[in-house]
This record gives sequence, C-alpha cells and structure tokens, in this order.
Amino acid sequence: MKEQSNIPTSKVERAGKFVTTGLKVGTNYIKHYTRKLMDPSTTKEELHQDNAADIYDTLSNLKGSALKVAQMLSMDKGMLPKAYTEKFAMSQYSAPPLSGPLVVNTFVKTLGKSPSQLYDQFEMQASNAASIGQVHKATKAGKQLAVKIQYPGVANSVKSDLRIVKPFAIRIVGMNEVDMDKYFDEIESKLLEETDYKLELRRSMDLSRECAHIPNLKFPGYYPEMSSERIITMDWLDGQHLKEFLQTNPSQDVRDRIGQALWDFYQFQVHSLKQVHADPHPGNFLMRPDGTVGIFDFGCVKEIPEDFYVNYFLLVDKEVLKDEKRRHQIYTNLEMIHPTDTPKEVEFFSGLFQHMIDLLTLPFTLDHFDFGNEAYFNEIYAYMDELYNMKEIRDSKVARGSRHSLYINRTYFGLYSILSDLKANVITGPARIQELMSASKAS
Repeated sequence: MKEQSNIPTSKVERAGKFVTTGLKVGTNYIKHYTRKLMDPSTTKEELHQDNAADIYDTLSNLKGSALKVAQMLSMDKGMLPKAYTEKFAMSQYSAPPLSGPLVVNTFVKTLGKSPSQLYDQFEMQASNAASIGQVHKATKAGKQLAVKIQYPGVANSVKSDLRIVKPFAIRIVGMNEVDMDKYFDEIESKLLEETDYKLELRRSMDLSRECAHIPNLKFPGYYPEMSSERIITMDWLDGQHLKEFLQTNPSQDVRDRIGQALWDFYQFQVHSLKQVHADPHPGNFLMRPDGTVGIFDFGCVKEIPEDFYVNYFLLVDKEVLKDEKRRHQIYTNLEMIHPTDTPKEVEFFSGLFQHMIDLLTLPFTLDHFDFGNEAYFNEIYAYMDELYNMKEIRDSKVARGSRHSLYINRTYFGLYSILSDLKANVITGPARIQELMSASKAS
C-alpha cells in the first residue's frame, strides 16, 4: 500500500479536501442521472460505489476523526448501502500508512529519541494502519513489541473535522439534521479521549488487569517508559483479524470459545466496572486457533452513568415491560419518548420501541443463544430497514435516545456483528454475569 509523506493538518487544508470531494460527489450524481435518462433500468449501486470510493479516498488521507466516523458507520450493518459499508470497513486496519520520516519525527518530538535509540529493532513499515494511528513491530531485550503511533494533527483537528463531516454523515445515512448536536458532542468527547494516548495507556493497564480473570482473553503488557502522548509501546500479540481467521475454517468449538470470551468481556465491563471498551470493530481483536482472543486497544472507553445503566437494563426485564406506565417512564428517562410528545406519538413510538427491544434483548433473556441464527439477524435488519423508511420517524422533530445510548448501542451492535460472523453459540443468561463477578472477587 502506498505510504503518505504528509497529512493535511490545518483547518483550511482539511476543509479544502472536503470541498473537492463534495464536487466529485456532485459530479457522480450528474453522471448517474445522465445514465438513468439513457437507461431507466440503471440502479444506484454504481453511484454508491463511485461516491464511496471518492469519500473514502479523502477520509483515509485525512486520517483522524474524519476517518473514524467512516469506521463507525461501517459497523452499522443495514444502515449504509453495501458499497459504503465495504469501502469504509477498510478504515478498521487498512488505511494508507505514514512514511518513515513522519514516524521518526513523532518519536523525536515526543520521546526525544529515534526508534533505533529506543528499540533493538524497529520495522519502519507499518503492520496495520487505521483511523487514529498505525502499528509497527519492534523488539527490545528479546521481546516482540507493538508500537502504536498517532498521526500528526489528529487531536487538533477533531472539532473542525466533525463540523465538516457531519453533513456527509447525515446525508449518507439519510437522516434529517434534527437535534443531532448531543450525539456529535458525545462523538467529539470520545474522539478527543482517543487522541490522549496517556489516558489510553492508563485505561489499557487498568482494564486489562480488571478483566484478566476472564477465560480465553489475552492482553499485552504495556511499557510507560517507551510511551508518550502520541506513542504507546506494548507486547506484540499474535493472531488474525476476524475476516482472515474465518478463512481458516475454524471448528465450531473454537468459534464458541472465542464468542464466549468476547461476550464475557463486554458483560463483565458493563455490569461490574460500569465502563466498557466501546470500539468493538474487528480490527481491535486478534483471534487464534486455540480459541483465545487478543484485545489490545482501549482508546475508546465509555463510562456508564448509574441512572442510565439502571434504566437501560430494566429494558431486559420482561416483567417490568409488562407495566405500561413504568415502561413509558423508562422510555422517557432514556429520552426515547419526550414530554412534548402527543398521546398519539407516545403510543406510536412506544410500540416501535417495544418490538425493537424485544428483538435486541432476546439473547439476554435466554440461558444460551445461537448467534449463527441467520433468521434472527435478518429479522433485525428487516425491522431496522422498516423503521428507516417510516415517514413518522424521518419527519420526527426530535432525536430519540440519550447521548449515552450512542456508544452503548454501538458496543452491542458491534459485538452482535462479530458473534454473528463467528456463528458462535454463547452462554448469555444472567447467571453467567454473576459467575464472572464472583470470579473477579475471588481473584
């Protein structure tokens, strides 16, 4: 893959790239409608492919929050046309890497030494490159290391990038720009945290230690003395990303063990720690033929407020949901319905949410769940598509759902997606959570 020798860092440069891309997208629409005049059977698939390629090309060269939004969108199956999902998924671990001189410059600026002075060996070619940074292999005192390096200008461009990328995101998803600020404020706060590598290092060490008792999880050791505000040095973990791993045709037992480890990892964090690794895309996990999974990126961690936690997980309690008055109060607490809603709107949206919750919480209500059940996921995607096309929802004057639900929902959607690809059969009942919490206390 071609390396980048520079990244636009000024607001003017980055805005200019978006303007140029906007013109390309406009041209693609003109070409599409011209073709459609000549051939009425022309579909939008080619238009989506052209737009996805042009937008991704810009985002992958800008890096940072712009590319991170593409990564987030790629995880939401059913939300985007397939062309966007496939192209944007490349941002998970296949973005164009930085050139050697930029890498060396980052070391000298933040640690006062070059890579050759810090490590016995350092591979100048990146092993993986994603939205916020890229990873290099190194060795020190016989240990294999992974060195994560943040791209230049990422932290300083978060606010301006989000202002520019917001219209693209809304247009691609097909949403009206209505009351979206609270969600973009949440995204901004998380992205700013992701650019703070000192915070990530601390969280990585803390959460790895807290989750060390969970079976079949592997965490790297971390090296603060070889880390900085833009560099994190950790042990190298062997394994394969999900797509490559599945191509090896692993046994059902191995799939189940990895699926169980991931389910346990997320449930323990949410219910015991009240904070969670909120970036469950395949680029953050390394899967192994022995049924273990390596986890190494704690840049995006969502802390869960107690009142949100209580209301959110009351939705799993079938007895609670039978009480209409209490159910409506929970919906109100979670900002799913609003005090300004008319009785007709309350009834309409409550009905929609009830069905959606019944679908999405099904694994929590059973002792075991087969995430290889394609009919289950097809029903979810079909219902999401139905909601997406409902005039009442598209014309709604308020955004429905607490800002805290954004990353919690994203976490569970990402987890479900990975477990679905693994076709894993997992123990999901509440007894499993209690077992994990008891094991934590014992350790």
